Amino acid sequence: MPNTPTTRILDAATNRATEGLRVVEDYARFALDDAHLTQLAKNLRHDLATACAGLSQQDRHASRETQQDVGTTLTTPAESKREGPWEVCLASLERTKQSLRSLEEYSKIDSPKLSAQFESLRYQLYTLERTLTITQTSRLRLSNVRLCILIDGQHSLESFKQLIANLLDARVGMIQLRDKTLADRELLMRAQLLRSMFPRHKDAPLILINDRPDIAAIADADGVHLGQDDMNVKNARSIVGPRKLIGISTHTIQQARTAVLDGANYLGAGPTFPSSTKPFDKFPGLDYLQQLADEISLPTFAIGGIDAENLEQVLATGTTRVAVSGAANEAKQLLKQLTEPSAPADGQPPLQ
Repeated sequence: MPNTPTTRILDAATNRATEGLRVVEDYARFALDDAHLTQLAKNLRHDLATACAGLSQQDRHASRETQQDVGTTLTTPAESKREGPWEVCLASLERTKQSLRSLEEYSKIDSPKLSAQFESLRYQLYTLERTLTITQTSRLRLSNVRLCILIDGQHSLESFKQLIANLLDARVGMIQLRDKTLADRELLMRAQLLRSMFPRHKDAPLILINDRPDIAAIADADGVHLGQDDMNVKNARSIVGPRKLIGISTHTIQQARTAVLDGANYLGAGPTFPSSTKPFDKFPGLDYLQQLADEISLPTFAIGGIDAENLEQVLATGTTRVAVSGAANEAKQLLKQLTEPSAPADGQPPLQ
């Protein structure tokens, strides 16, 4: 005969976990409008339902006693108030984690195999929680960043200073230093100069270093941008720390999905059009931008041959951020097109 107290615990934990995951899924679906994260939450909820089917529903329901449950009237002031949708999601993530732990521990009494399934689901939830948090914070942090200008180190320090001076009044949201020819010492010198000329304040552009998390960390840049063949996000994060931005270049929807789960703060997507600064054999093009806009809400910068003439085609896909190098002299015009009222909306509903 099943142990009634244990069965009641398993029943309550099952209810809390499944309810909590539905709340999380609703946030990914309706607040983030993110098809990828919604699918991940949905898959986890269905896997939980499959695992819970190993617990006798008849026994759970027969043991349930809500009318005389001492816990139904116990509450705290914090439980009755939420500041916004994100706080609702966070509370439900916590509730689900705790419930999965309870399911894991109490199912050990009669079903160690089932306990292992709950443990696996708990670790999957940790990953989903991290991904949701990074998506939420990255969207807020990059909410006003529409244009990234890619620059190289120039042939001299003086010409580099002049290049930066020319960007001072452009009001771009992000500057990425990308130069594979400079010696490390020279690259670091330029990264430090860039940081000193754009000290942190609310209107200053974010400073990113291409490929080199070590240079980014030493220069106290705002982050690093990585390609598909560069260091992975995990190792880069160990160098730059938890608060720096990490961007990932992607060329396929699968690479984008992987980058989201790996913990990237934003995506680079392209190449969109042929570019004079970097040759490519294949062009994911506008179709890829459309895929990303339809599925992933993590901030995404379209890159590759984008200029004032073809920007409207990019915006038509729902993509609202671009990165340019060859068209850097068009920064003001690009920004006007990206931010003027007639431009498409961000595609990302306001977050609270």
